[in-house]
Amino acid sequence: MATSIKPLNSNLRSFFWRESELEMAGKRDHTNPSALLNKIKDFTRSLVLDLSNGRSPVVTLGRYRNHCSDPTGNCGCGSDQCKGVEVISLQREFHARRLDVLLRVLVIVQKLLQENKHGSKRDIYYMHPSVFSDQTVVDRAINDICILLRCSRHNLNVVSVGKGLVMGWLRFSESERTFDCLRRPSTAHPVPVYVEDVMDIVSVAKYILVVEKEAVFNRLANDRFCDTNRCIIITGRGYPDIPTRRFLRLLVEKLQLPVYCLVDCDPYGFDILTTYRFGSMQMSYDTIFLRIPEIRWLGAFPSDSKKYQLPEHCLLPLTTEDKRKAESMLSRCYLQQAPIWRSELETMLQSGVKFEIEALSVTSISLLSDEYIPSKLQGGFYI
Repeated sequence: MATSIKPLNSNLRSFFWRESELEMAGKRDHTNPSALLNKIKDFTRSLVLDLSNGRSPVVTLGRYRNHCSDPTGNCGCGSDQCKGVEVISLQREFHARRLDVLLRVLVIVQKLLQENKHGSKRDIYYMHPSVFSDQTVVDRAINDICILLRCSRHNLNVVSVGKGLVMGWLRFSESERTFDCLRRPSTAHPVPVYVEDVMDIVSVAKYILVVEKEAVFNRLANDRFCDTNRCIIITGRGYPDIPTRRFLRLLVEKLQLPVYCLVDCDPYGFDILTTYRFGSMQMSYDTIFLRIPEIRWLGAFPSDSKKYQLPEHCLLPLTTEDKRKAESMLSRCYLQQAPIWRSELETMLQSGVKFEIEALSVTSISLLSDEYIPSKLQGGFYI
C-alpha cells in the first residue's frame, strides 16, 4: 500500500532552498560555529512548529554523486549542485529511525560547537551504541547533517583520526605547533588533523609526490629521496582519509606545485588514484573541496612490467573481484575526462595481471629512488 507524503511545509522548504541557492552559486558561506548553531536552531524550530500544529515533520536533503554511468560525461557529477532531493518523512518507519538518529547526532554536534570541542565519529557512536547499532549509521547521519547545513564535516567539529604522513621540503604550523620538515626532509611527520588551523606554509619544493602505500613512503625515506630531490611526499596509507586529502588540497592551492601520484598497478590502486583526482562517492557533497584535479598519474602503468623487465613471479593474476572492480570503474562518467587513464585501465584488464610498486625493486632495492621516479619526471612519462 502506497504511503502519501505531505508537501514540505514552508518553514523547512525555505530553510532548504535558501541554502541551495548559495550552493548553486558555488559558495559555502555561513559555516562558522555561530552560524551553524543558528541553522540548527532554525531547523529544530521548524520541526517543533510542525509537531505543535499537528503536522508530520518532513525533511528534504539534497542528493549528490561524484560519478554515474553516463557514457557522455555530460551529467554534471562532481559539481557543487545537487542531483535531486530525498524526502524523509515520519510516515515511513525506516525514515523515522533515520530522523531519530539524525536528531541524536545533531544534539551532539550542537554541544561540540557550543563548547568548542572536537570529537571523532567513533566518539559519537559510543554515546548511544545501543541506538546507533553500527558505525555506518552514525556516518550516514553526519553526512546528512553536512548536507542539511551545507557545510563540511570539520565545520561540525567532527574529525577523523588522521593516518597520513608527510615529509620533504616543507614547514608549517598547526595551532601552536611548528612542523619543520626542512631541517630533516626525509623524516616523516603526521598529516595535521585540524587542517583549517594550518598556517605559515613555507616550501622550496619543486613538486609534490603522493604515494599510495606506507611501505613505499618508508622506502623513499630510507633512501633519503627528499635529501637530493626538492619535493614533498605524502601518503594516505591506502585509501586517503579526509585530513590527508584536505592537507594535500591546501598545499596544492597555496604552493601552486605540480602533483604526481604513484599507486600499485591494480584496480584498487587505480581507485585510490581517482579518489584523489575526482573525490569519493561517500563524500560527494564535499567533492569540490576535496578533489585534486591537477594530479597526474606517475605510475605504475601496465606497460612498466615490460619496460622494467619484471619477472613472471612478480605478475599476479587479476582475481574475479579485481576484474569486477575494474569493469565497474570503466563505466564511471568521470573517466571521460581522462581517456588515457581509462585506456590504461582497459589494458590492465585485458592483460589479466597486476603488480605492486615494490615489484619494481626486484633488480635493485633503490630502483624507485634512483631510476624510476627521476626518469619519469624528467622524461614527462606521466599522464
